[in-house]
Amino acid sequence: MVRLLGRSRTQSARGPLGLRAQHRDGRVHEAREQRAHDVRNDTVSRHRLGRVSRWRAVVGLRSAVGGRSLAGQVFLFQVVIVLVLVVSAVVALVLQTRHDSTQEARNRSLAVAETFANAPGTAEALRAPDPTAVLQPRAEAARVQSEVDFVVVMNTDGIRYTHPKPDRIGKKFVGTLEPALEGHSFTESVIGTLGPLVQAVVPVKDDDGNVVGLVSAGITTENVGGVADRQLPLLLAAAAAALALATAGTALVSRRLLRQTHGLGPSEMTRMYEHHDAVLHAVREGVIITGGGGRLLLANDEAHRLLDLPAHAEGQYVGALGLESHMAELLHSGRMATDEVHLVGERLLAVNQRPTDPKGELSGSVATLRDSTELRALSGRAEAARERLRLLYDAGVGVGTGLDVTRTAEELAEVAVPRFADFVTVDLADTVLSGEEPEAVTARPLRRTAVAGIRRDAPLHALGEHITFVASSPQGHSLSTGQALLEPDLSQAAGWAAQDLERSAQVVAYGIHSLITVPLRVGPLVMGVVTFWRSEKPEPFDAEELALAEELVARAAVSIDNARRYTREHTMAVTLQRSLLPRTLPEQSALDVAYRYLPAQAGVGGDWFDVLPLSGARVAVVVGDVVGHGLHAAATMGRLRTAVHNFSALDLPPDEILGLLDELVSRIDQDEDAQDDAVPVTGATCLYAIYDPVARRCTVARAGHPPPAVVGPDGSVDFPDIPTGLPLGLGGLPFETTDLELAEGSRLVLYTDGLVEDRERDIDDGLELLRAALAQADGSPDATCQAVLEALPPARTSDDIALIVARTLALDSGRVVDWEVPAEPAAVGQMRASVSGKLAEWGLEELEFTTELILSELVTNAIRYGNGPIRVRLLYDRRLICEVSDASSTAPHLRYAAATDEGGRGLFLIAQLSEGWGTRYTPAGKVIWAEQALP
Repeated sequence: MVRLLGRSRTQSARGPLGLRAQHRDGRVHEAREQRAHDVRNDTVSRHRLGRVSRWRAVVGLRSAVGGRSLAGQVFLFQVVIVLVLVVSAVVALVLQTRHDSTQEARNRSLAVAETFANAPGTAEALRAPDPTAVLQPRAEAARVQSEVDFVVVMNTDGIRYTHPKPDRIGKKFVGTLEPALEGHSFTESVIGTLGPLVQAVVPVKDDDGNVVGLVSAGITTENVGGVADRQLPLLLAAAAAALALATAGTALVSRRLLRQTHGLGPSEMTRMYEHHDAVLHAVREGVIITGGGGRLLLANDEAHRLLDLPAHAEGQYVGALGLESHMAELLHSGRMATDEVHLVGERLLAVNQRPTDPKGELSGSVATLRDSTELRALSGRAEAARERLRLLYDAGVGVGTGLDVTRTAEELAEVAVPRFADFVTVDLADTVLSGEEPEAVTARPLRRTAVAGIRRDAPLHALGEHITFVASSPQGHSLSTGQALLEPDLSQAAGWAAQDLERSAQVVAYGIHSLITVPLRVGPLVMGVVTFWRSEKPEPFDAEELALAEELVARAAVSIDNARRYTREHTMAVTLQRSLLPRTLPEQSALDVAYRYLPAQAGVGGDWFDVLPLSGARVAVVVGDVVGHGLHAAATMGRLRTAVHNFSALDLPPDEILGLLDELVSRIDQDEDAQDDAVPVTGATCLYAIYDPVARRCTVARAGHPPPAVVGPDGSVDFPDIPTGLPLGLGGLPFETTDLELAEGSRLVLYTDGLVEDRERDIDDGLELLRAALAQADGSPDATCQAVLEALPPARTSDDIALIVARTLALDSGRVVDWEVPAEPAAVGQMRASVSGKLAEWGLEELEFTTELILSELVTNAIRYGNGPIRVRLLYDRRLICEVSDASSTAPHLRYAAATDEGGRGLFLIAQLSEGWGTRYTPAGKVIWAEQALP
């Protein structure tokens, strides 16, 4: 009976076995839930770390499932189909499961009831006095073993003898009994005392076949549906897994479709195909696509026209299209080809072919055809135009690199040979070369300024030759009209031949057959003419080349005019500068001076120098530099030089002279600051030196200027340490002087910074080069200047260079006499006698009267107004110099005495009898001097 009752594995929720099964299933379920919870906790971190990558995947999937694209529409459609199938399968499976469960319940309840009714002792127990006592334990045991909800035994009246609930025993059975009383077993669904249920009723028969009782076994509806309900989560999980797999597969397919369709929708794909088809047949290049077997798959309209293909050529083999063998072989082979030229009929086709398989396998090929018949002619003209543009560009870059008229003309000739002409000549007016504006150049000779050619033996006028062009010549016509002229055949040009019959015949015999003349003009100003000659090419110049020549010369004319203007301004500035510099050096016996002055090639500057004779046979040598170039620097230099001349007349020490110059430059800056367009003079430097040939002492002061060099008689070179003051115009600090003892024959070298410093050389390196040059130079000042300039300055100076070399001389001690005069009037007579004797010794008897008169007046003034000691000195140099010194700093002033004044005429007489007189101050007082010309 146990085996019969165990036909189904489904257990009832009631009874001990059912409860144990529920408890066991509950523990298993809890364990599974705990493990799932742990797994979820362990994977949280991994899920967070992979969130970025999952987000990218979601974004890609979202683009794939978008409904706008064809791939998205396919995806949504497939997902809907899969979802409907899965839902239908789940519903059908649930209904089938419920039906099977109900049928199983009917079969089990009927089997349990029949088994219990036919069990031995059941009929006898019904006839026992207390059937319940006998049957109740048996019915409960059968119920538990068979996993049904109840087993009820009743009499033929339906009164219960057994029931799972004892309080229901003795009560009326709920259900149909008639078929069972008639001896038939049946099942039914009713609402009994346990609720809705499925039950079977079976008759209990005695040995005679009479119905003595009834047995009913049943299962409630709750337990009948429990089996299906327990299977439903598994069914739903399987459905969800199937849906996920189907969705993933659909997504992969849609994603691949998305890549192939590039995210386009059906309408967009249709429009794209229409556009591509329109473009394919509208392009002016033939397109042919062939398959791996050489079958023509596609040919656009241009390919049909170029290859003369039949109307229905697509689908046929290329060998059957009637093409030339080389063209058919190329299309059939599918090999790579790049700009291969094939003759097809009367056309030259440039063919490019590539395989359609990117891996290079011969699965097919695509070829493009381009008709190059007309392109060759067009490319030739385009190349010529490109070469002309390149020539104009090179001319713009290479012509006018400098500001020299001659060099600019040479650059024009060089850039045109041999790219445009075989020979080029440039003829300019002499006034243009000097920077002036030419007047009428038609009747005036022009100078051949530049000549360039492929050979040097051409019978053209030589470089530098003056040429007067006749009016009938092409050059004369261009000069008079200002228009370019093309002469295609020189052998037939009578006007050109009239220029020089013999030379014209030589030119034609040489092979020059065509020319172009273009006037060099800027506005109405005609500066000369350029002639382009052709000999190598048999074709003459044409109209396009005439226009090119005009453009070429027009660009060069601007550069030549700029160079001409610069030459004029540079000449004016150099003229101004040289007019402000000393033209000749004054005569003096203290120094043997030589100098060099080199103006900058890029523009005149403000370098200057001067040699100034002073009283007492002394000489001042000054050199300066105004920073900058141009007329302003030159004008400023002239103002400073004039100021030095005026300040030197005061016979002041070098430091005071520089102080006065510093104040002057400051005032000039203040005046020019009031003008918006004025340029300040800051940056002027100066070095002032006074040499005394009697004491052989040189007193030097400098304001921001490079130090002087002293070359001893033995050839040693030294740069004395002279304090460097601030440049002129900055002010604020006094200048300092340095006394140098110079032996006779020493060379004092003064210079400006342009000699020792430039952009490529530091001043220290320049000083070392100067030292080496001075050490190797000859003893004469002129030779020293030449040696220095050969060793130091660059080929193209960017700054002015002033160089002065002064060799020191000493005044013979026999020509200097000095007396100390007592401060008493009687000493004047003694002094006159001594002077007369000395003048007689020197052979200057003619000057005795005037000298005695001058010294008497000067000594008398010193005794009357000055302080002792009083000294008198005579110097016999280029002039006779009389000096009277005392310790007083009060200088006499020349005035005009009235007719009634008894005195005041002494200085007036001195000024009339001498060539010059003055006062100079010394640290011990003053010196009043007067000079007389020698007889």
